[in-house]
Amino acid sequence: MNVTQDLSFIGLISNASIVVQLVMLGLLLASMASWWYIFRKMFTINDARQASEQFERDFWGGFDLNTLFQKISSREVSGMESIFEGGFKEFLKQRKQTGTDVGIVMESTRRAMRASYHRELDNLESHLPFLATVGSVSPYVGLFGTVWGIMNAFRGLSSVGQATLAQVAPGIAEALIATAMGLFAAIPAVIAYNRYSAEIDRLATRFESFMEEFSNILQRQVK
Repeated sequence: MNVTQDLSFIGLISNASIVVQLVMLGLLLASMASWWYIFRKMFTINDARQASEQFERDFWGGFDLNTLFQKISSREVSGMESIFEGGFKEFLKQRKQTGTDVGIVMESTRRAMRASYHRELDNLESHLPFLATVGSVSPYVGLFGTVWGIMNAFRGLSSVGQATLAQVAPGIAEALIATAMGLFAAIPAVIAYNRYSAEIDRLATRFESFMEEFSNILQRQVK
């Protein structure tokens, strides 16, 4: 082992074994992908929350349901608007059928809203499993790279008569970089997953409350 090797961060990575370098590369790619999804999901959830707040102001602001339906049907909708559009469209369709029972009308309307609700949740929750996977697996991948690097460092010392700290330190340092990179990839992913999961749960609760309130309004209209 060369005791005068470069101990800088770049030098330790470039002098690491091929297995450790592959581990570091994999962790770097996972970290970059998780940061992409973190920012993308942040904008998606913020847009959904703001759109829901705006729609609730319109819905409870005295808008006629038909007018509101015509207003949002002319553009692409998401979130609470999508639930309203799907439910009201099914409600109007069932009302046009003469002799339709009130219970059947409302059950069909609720199913339509529930389908839109699940589609919106699927969209909001997309890529969260990836963040959870990165957060849970990355530390172990980094630990594997560290163990492998330390094994190589001690194997290199097997032919040395007397091992010194200067001989052991470079190999151990380059191995520990893998653990650091694993934590660097995992910590932001775990924080983002927990935060976004909580925000999506809050949005889901708002969606469910709206469906119940909207169902009550429609039911009063068909009585």
